[in-house]
Amino acid sequence: MTDRLNLAITCFPTFGGSGLIATEIGLAMAERGHRVHFIARDLPVRLRGKGRQVLFHEVTESDYPALQNSGTYPLALASKMIEVAQYEKLDVLHVHYAVPHATAAWMAREVLGDKAPRIVTTLHGTDTTLVGIDPSYLPITRFSILRSDAVTTPSAFLRRATWEGFGIPESVPIEVIFNFVDTRHYAPNRDRTALRTLFPDLGDTEQVLIHVSNFRPVKRIQDVVSVFAEVHRRFQCRLVMVGDGPERSPAERRLRELGLEERVAFVGKQEQFVELLAASDVFLLPSEQESFGLAALEALSCGVPVVASHIGGVPELVDHGETGYLAPVGEVATMAAHVLTLLRDRARWDSFSRRARERVLERFQLAPAIDRYEALYRRLVAGADGR
Repeated sequence: MTDRLNLAITCFPTFGGSGLIATEIGLAMAERGHRVHFIARDLPVRLRGKGRQVLFHEVTESDYPALQNSGTYPLALASKMIEVAQYEKLDVLHVHYAVPHATAAWMAREVLGDKAPRIVTTLHGTDTTLVGIDPSYLPITRFSILRSDAVTTPSAFLRRATWEGFGIPESVPIEVIFNFVDTRHYAPNRDRTALRTLFPDLGDTEQVLIHVSNFRPVKRIQDVVSVFAEVHRRFQCRLVMVGDGPERSPAERRLRELGLEERVAFVGKQEQFVELLAASDVFLLPSEQESFGLAALEALSCGVPVVASHIGGVPELVDHGETGYLAPVGEVATMAAHVLTLLRDRARWDSFSRRARERVLERFQLAPAIDRYEALYRRLVAGADGR
């Protein structure tokens, strides 16, 4: 084994948390001198402009008429994995999200035999708690997880959910490696210039709530609107909505009905929004499910307190009463009360902000997480830990 690892990563190329984490792992490993490949159907968002640091291999499906609408992507992905592994002599294939990536990796290994790279599967949440346990996918998802050489999750909650949801014995090791954030980039910065671009009449003392997500039903976007409306009745504030998805239009319609559309800015999908995030005062995350909450971690790193649902892996991230507040799913009035507590008491807000940043520096920095992934890869290449 040489010091330099030859690593391939497969992820979804969109704005979702799994793709962002996968991309940051790859870029960090490349900075450490390892050879890194990405195998995906499109260039992952955060790889744009980074072509010299990593290699990209595009997965393309056949346009043969009989194969249209037949779900051939997992087969095309497995074939590309085989091709890259053969030509590049991969040491490790790290797949993010079980369906269909872990299954494609298993198919590739069956073809490659003893020349196959070691397979690491990182589960990110809905691939196990929603999609993976669907009866249509459960048997193959469970099989693919068990056939991986190593499995990781970003929270203890998701590890437990994986064991229980798939009926996997706890003797099967699943390593918890928390998601991470680049604390140099996501740092406290109260410059409100970016906010004033959205709200030219923003007052010096007027405070701003923010939400970042893919606007799927599980994010409960209507609860974001309800919390904001309840807070606004008692305290002048604004709301920034970062992202896009099916729940955006209903939210915009309701805000117009409430007469609050001028108080809210929908900015759509943004590759860079840290200036907006760092200058905001409270991050809202009223989700129905969260295996971790990467967007909330980014907010905390910027010193922005979080008000969120007490679900999934969020309590492993947000310390109730110290870095933010947690409430049962759907408890809009409770969440609004928590937001008002922070907005009305600046000394309390300052304390929460300071502790939020400290907490991230203590537990969620990029370098220690990459250390653990790198150590895992080396153990597998050395012949340890494989199942």
